[in-house]
Amino acid sequence: MADEEKDVPITDDNSNQAAEEGPGAALDQALDINQSSAGGEEVANEENPADAETDDNGVVEAQVEDGEQETSGPTAEDTTVDDKEHCEIQEEEPVSADMNDQVETQDTSEETLKEDQADKLEDQGDDHLDATDQEQDEAEHEQGHDLDDEKDLKGQEAQEELEAEGIENIEQELLSQVSVGAGEPQEEMESDSQMDVEKTQHDEIEMEIQEQATEGNTEQENSIGDHGEQEVTSEEHEEQKHVLEDSEKQGDAIGDFDEQRNSSNDHGEHQEAIEDQTEDDEHEPLQAAPTDQLQEDMREGNEQRDEENLQQEEKEQETEQKTAEETEEHEETGQEVSDIVETDKEERDAQDMEEDQGKDRENVPEEGEEVSQAEAAEETTVEEDGKEAEEAGVVESLPEAVAQEADAEMPPSTEESKEEPTEVPPATEESKEEPAAQVPPPTEESKEEVGDITALPQSEPEVDNNENASAPELPPAPHLPSVERSHTSIEGQMSTSALNVVWSFGLNRLVPVLNLSDGVRQAIMYPCAHVGIMYDYKNNKQHTLQAHLNPITCSAVSQDKRWLVTGDVGPDAMVNIWDTYTGTPIQTMFDPNPQGGVVAVALTPDSRYLATLSALPTQTLAIWDWTVDGDVPVCSADLKPEYGVQNFIFFDPTDFHHVVTNSETQVIFYHWADGAMEYFAPPLTDQDFNKPVGRYSQSLFQIGIARALTATSIGNLVVWDNNRPLSKIMDVNQSADKKPLKIIKVHDKGINVLTTTDQYIVIGDTSGHVKFFDQGLRLIYWYREFNSGPCTAISFAHMPDFSPVAPEGSKYPSDATKQAKPFVVRDFIVGTAIAVYCSINTDGTHLKIIHREHDSAVHALAAHPKLPIIAMGSYSGLLKLWNYRTKESVCSRVFEKCHIHTCTFDPKGFYIAIGCTNGAVFLVDSVALLDQVQGPFKSARDCITHIAFSHNSRYMATADAGFTITVYKRQRKEGRNLYTWHGRYRSHYKPIRDLMFDVHLDTNEPKLLSLGEDRMLIEYDLNYVGKTNNKVWPSATDRIEQGAIPQCMTRYPPITKEHFFLTATDQYKLKCFNSTTKMCRKTVLGPTYGSPIRKMMVVPTQSDESVSRFLAYITDDKVGLHFLPATGNPHLAMALIAHPSGISNLACSFDGSYLFTAGGPDFAVHMWEINIAALEAQAKLGGEDLVPFYGLLEGGRDGELYAELEDLFYYAQLRHQGINSTETRQIGNRVPISEVPFIMRAMGFYPSEQEIEDMLNEIKYDEYVNLGHYQEDVDLGQFIKLYVNHRPAFGLSPEKLLWAFETLAHTAEDGSCTLERGDLLDILQKNGEHMTEYELAEHLATLLGFNNEGGTCEQEEFDAQKAGQYIADALPFDVSAEIMINEILGFSMTTDPPAADDTKVVVKSGAS
Repeated sequence: MADEEKDVPITDDNSNQAAEEGPGAALDQALDINQSSAGGEEVANEENPADAETDDNGVVEAQVEDGEQETSGPTAEDTTVDDKEHCEIQEEEPVSADMNDQVETQDTSEETLKEDQADKLEDQGDDHLDATDQEQDEAEHEQGHDLDDEKDLKGQEAQEELEAEGIENIEQELLSQVSVGAGEPQEEMESDSQMDVEKTQHDEIEMEIQEQATEGNTEQENSIGDHGEQEVTSEEHEEQKHVLEDSEKQGDAIGDFDEQRNSSNDHGEHQEAIEDQTEDDEHEPLQAAPTDQLQEDMREGNEQRDEENLQQEEKEQETEQKTAEETEEHEETGQEVSDIVETDKEERDAQDMEEDQGKDRENVPEEGEEVSQAEAAEETTVEEDGKEAEEAGVVESLPEAVAQEADAEMPPSTEESKEEPTEVPPATEESKEEPAAQVPPPTEESKEEVGDITALPQSEPEVDNNENASAPELPPAPHLPSVERSHTSIEGQMSTSALNVVWSFGLNRLVPVLNLSDGVRQAIMYPCAHVGIMYDYKNNKQHTLQAHLNPITCSAVSQDKRWLVTGDVGPDAMVNIWDTYTGTPIQTMFDPNPQGGVVAVALTPDSRYLATLSALPTQTLAIWDWTVDGDVPVCSADLKPEYGVQNFIFFDPTDFHHVVTNSETQVIFYHWADGAMEYFAPPLTDQDFNKPVGRYSQSLFQIGIARALTATSIGNLVVWDNNRPLSKIMDVNQSADKKPLKIIKVHDKGINVLTTTDQYIVIGDTSGHVKFFDQGLRLIYWYREFNSGPCTAISFAHMPDFSPVAPEGSKYPSDATKQAKPFVVRDFIVGTAIAVYCSINTDGTHLKIIHREHDSAVHALAAHPKLPIIAMGSYSGLLKLWNYRTKESVCSRVFEKCHIHTCTFDPKGFYIAIGCTNGAVFLVDSVALLDQVQGPFKSARDCITHIAFSHNSRYMATADAGFTITVYKRQRKEGRNLYTWHGRYRSHYKPIRDLMFDVHLDTNEPKLLSLGEDRMLIEYDLNYVGKTNNKVWPSATDRIEQGAIPQCMTRYPPITKEHFFLTATDQYKLKCFNSTTKMCRKTVLGPTYGSPIRKMMVVPTQSDESVSRFLAYITDDKVGLHFLPATGNPHLAMALIAHPSGISNLACSFDGSYLFTAGGPDFAVHMWEINIAALEAQAKLGGEDLVPFYGLLEGGRDGELYAELEDLFYYAQLRHQGINSTETRQIGNRVPISEVPFIMRAMGFYPSEQEIEDMLNEIKYDEYVNLGHYQEDVDLGQFIKLYVNHRPAFGLSPEKLLWAFETLAHTAEDGSCTLERGDLLDILQKNGEHMTEYELAEHLATLLGFNNEGGTCEQEEFDAQKAGQYIADALPFDVSAEIMINEILGFSMTTDPPAADDTKVVVKSGAS
């Protein structure tokens, strides 16, 4: 019978759902279907089969055949099946003789009920036949009723199904009553609640049908012609005739459904699947009916209904009588039978009457009726599932035209959200009490997906239950973004800072790469210094994740590739959770452990909980409910130091309350719940299994069994099992108490990666092979042709539509089993130890190299002078050229057995000079990187630190770590090397900090300058003629610093009339020197961002070079910009963290648009976009004129220091005119420059004689070029600038004084440092800026208190003889550091001086 039912068309999805919801809902649904038909036509019963004919418009026209078909009661076969069922029930639950009599009575009632129902249907069919024939003749003349006839036919079929379903429900309830026996009556409250639910569902279905019909009004032709209205073909017509003929042979619809009821469960489930599938094919034309046509049909139906009411009075009375009889039978059996009564669906009065009768019957159950709570709960569940299926079905029935129109109004991100539904963790016990986050409404396609799920056959109830149990509830994350994405590719974003990272070259191979591909995008995530890079390798776009202050040390991603976690180690460490759809941080946990960051992170399979492993010295495993609280973990456990540094975390995918971590020597298993955590560290040595174990790399839990695996460095897999008595029964309940079970050798090489995908265990080894095993550790397949280096990371894509079955036409390889089935696995990303990332498309095994970057420190960096080309080289010997506009690699070359340390383009951009750590210098062209000389230059034995070209490319100079410079000269003759050795000279005794070519102003010939840590600036004669072939010789040597150490230098741009070069020192000062006289003309305070400037260069410009220019610079870890000319205003400079582990080099694009910084040991190069407008805005916000400098004074304009400075400034005028003079003094706003040193000393700044000279020269020559004469005085504003710029940036510290004293003193055997009195006086008179004996006596006498403060200028004449005697008496023979600093100089040392060695280290580091 199931095969016969297969061909019966299902008219509407809602009718089937209503039948599932219950008899009352089925009746309401059937009434709604008839009311929506046109002209009030009556639906023919199954006893009057209709022939399907197709008119000119392709609409089905149903014509009722003449004649009647007799209906009969149940067949003998049905009766036999019923008897069998009764026997089975009696065997399960024996009954007494009285119960047997009751069973026989109920069987008789059942047969009587069927006969009465058949008679009723036969009479009803006779009445409907005459009316239908007359109406059909009229319909032939009206083409507008064609669609209504089709609905009439479908309504008839729905009515037949509802009647049969009702009878089936009655018989099933009869059998259930026999097995249950007599019981207490059902409570009236439950019946009322059930009827209310059914009526509510009926109202909702009617409203949704009317709304959908209204929406389809404007798209009538499209919805009928283009969007799937199925035409009934001649074959379908024949199938319907065969079905009706079979129905005649069987008897009637009641007998057919009886046979279906008695069929096996498998046939029933198969039948429901067929009905659901047929409903999906048939219900769309009904929903697509235009609103105007329906309204016209309903008006005509109302008119005909009035006429028919007169003719049907007798029929109504007869129907009511039969209904009363059926009601009495229903009360005896305790089950509703309202759905077997099929009245005229177009008569509202009859419908209300039937509903009232149904309610009365439910409220008055028959004695002996018993309904268990489980059955009631099951009915409620069925009704809810039916309602959900009904809602999904309504959406499915919308025409495609309406769906397309709805899609057109959606934002662009909807398309992506359709293809990629977000996987959301199921609610746990702890999360049930928490409010769920708001979820955006589903899109049309997502609704269709839900509809497909609800339309599945009911033979798989477990799948539906699991889906309902894991209802998608997003974790209540703070500021949770929408699941919709506005773009499928990753794009960079511009910020309001003066420097913005727009691209990052290179990668950190020490942190595994993560696959972010999810069916919508093809992307990966990897750290690059302190930023995370989301790289869309399909579209070649990056999105930078900036939040960390330290290099990123670990990362993890959720299974759906949405939530990303990054962590770092160092000061101000943090853990960030990112939304990869928007690239914004969702949660930040600042300094999660005080010890300094995390070394490993992991997310649970549902992404709700986060696990972190802290860094040394004390490791802590913490579990965080990051969606709720980012400050306090749910639970944590402190680990013992002897376990080693745990650096890997893995959650059990079936029970995330179990966790495993491992170090190289110990594996630890954890179990956490209810805020508590316990862990076990099972021991394992080489002696336990009499074989070597190796160093642990990664661990995981097996699926389906209580075992775990750990990979080792020698190719072993350690199998861990529950620590329980020996038994052959495999335990499936996970336990944290484990022990080693066995060691399995799976590879000859070390295993670096151990992970899972679907049901496979995946390993990656040091040979670069990727192997797949099943849960029994049987090898299924492996990839070994990558040739990309040792595997360090394997990450699989999230493919929502992934199926393990190979589709037709695919090219999946065959696995290693005997069946050689296609090996279907998700696409994955492989990361290697040599900084190669490759993507593997498993369908066809296509390998694509995504990145091939530097795997060693990057120090060499140079920008092309005329093209958007950047060259970068590393210690791996790789030199790579990038087009930074298109973000594409131009060419690359590997220099074997060489570590590239520096590189430089020549001024025209034709050649690149490359310096290596072994002293070799290569010269290659800038297009193909081909050698331009025969072999490298090997003049030096030490590392080449600097390379420079002259402005006309005539000379090329190098500086090496041996404090030597080498010059090469260009050759014009063909057939020779492009450059040849010209000269070499060692002029410094400390490392060379910078090398630069300048020009002679008179001849425009190049001149070479070198600057060293020995504070010497040396100019070279490049045409020296001597006894040897060496033509390089120093022509001028100048000591430009006394105490500070110069760091770098660069040519000053032509924004002044004089020619300068600029230097930076380790005391945060910028100094301008005249390029001809080497005189210091200006000293200003430089940027003070943690460390001094290490390298700087003037940003090129394409406009007028005389306008305002900018200086780009790097410190130890920051990159910044500075306005020129420099004035000491701190608001003219800015800096950002570029590479926390240190910046090794700086380069600037030829047009001044971008800066490039190399990170050295972090293998990365950042590209920064320059935003000058932001820097200008920052400078204006800082104030103008003296306002920024007032802020540099302690207390500002209203502070004590400023008031004291004013007093001293005016006192200096009195002092200059004479303290003891009686003449009238002239007080103005300027003081002579000769008084400047005294005011400086009075303010607590004690400059040297050289520094005083520099200050006076700065004042005198400030306007010399413009005015033509020296400036002899200074006003208060100029003095404030002079004081702020020349004083120490961070004051004079006792530690620096202590370091200076210990440098001069002698260290005794006991470690104390003392200086004899005679040696001290001798040093002060002979070394450095030596003093005369008279000056020394005067100053010491004043410091020791013999003279009044102020010296001889303001008081009487100084007596040197008396002062000498006093010094001999007051100054001790052995002078210690404490006496020198505390008693003589008058500085306070609050702590004891540290040891000699420690002091030197502290002071030197502070000074540098």
